[in-house]
Amino acid sequence: MAAGKEIRGKIKSVENTKKITKAMEMVAASKMRKAQDRMRAARPYAEKVRQITGNLSRANPEYTHPFMQTNDAKVAGFVVVTTDKGLCGGLNTNVLRAVTTQLKDLQAQGQTAEVVAIGNKGLAFMNRIGAKVVSSVTGLGDTPHLDKLIGPVKTLLDAYTEGRVNAVYVCYTKFINTMKQESVVEKLLPLNAGDLQGDTTGRDWDYVYEPDAPAVIDELLLRYVEAQVYQAVAENMASEQSARMVAMKAATDNAGSVISELKLVYNKTRQAAITKELSEIVAGAAAV
Repeated sequence: MAAGKEIRGKIKSVENTKKITKAMEMVAASKMRKAQDRMRAARPYAEKVRQITGNLSRANPEYTHPFMQTNDAKVAGFVVVTTDKGLCGGLNTNVLRAVTTQLKDLQAQGQTAEVVAIGNKGLAFMNRIGAKVVSSVTGLGDTPHLDKLIGPVKTLLDAYTEGRVNAVYVCYTKFINTMKQESVVEKLLPLNAGDLQGDTTGRDWDYVYEPDAPAVIDELLLRYVEAQVYQAVAENMASEQSARMVAMKAATDNAGSVISELKLVYNKTRQAAITKELSEIVAGAAAV
């Protein structure tokens, strides 16, 4: 019964793995609900900042913020948002594939790229492919904090303001629902009138500025960009927990199938051994 003992060991090992994946599924489900609430809570702020900034930009056509101006630099900036941990299906693979495609297109146009990596997986991947990583942030945990994101992202914002970068893209996984997440590459800078949707009623807004219009618009546009980056990180975290829950549920189901198959093989092996022993006993009795 050496084979039977080996199969029993495999069954025990898979059962232990199934317990782990089931526990991880339940933890991911709990974190997913919190991440979704955090993501939905951040959306109204981002939309309101976009609306107010759009109204201000139309109310002051004589002033153009550097974020709304274009330049002829041959470098593009990317903010790549990934997870710190794995075991979340193809979440990181899909967004990194989209980033790689975009990098190849820019390379074909004779442009280079500078990358800000948010998350361990994206940082490791960008280093492997030889991309220029100008800054990074890892270990955000389950709750994103804007103060940890501002510093790394400001590297690209300053480069764009100085004219060293012609565009800034943010790459992340957008949360659609629990079963579906979509990898997106959105242009963050330069901003245009379509990005800043103000009041859609067609009314013209006039404001009293303190201290002056350029200072207010500068501050609002910076807050707008920061809000978009924070929203991307929040969406990515909600997608991460959803993908991990689905992946761990699939792993638990697969472990159950493997256990059933191993038990069937074990029972067949045990029955064959019993039949062999009976045959030997009957044969011995007949010989006597």
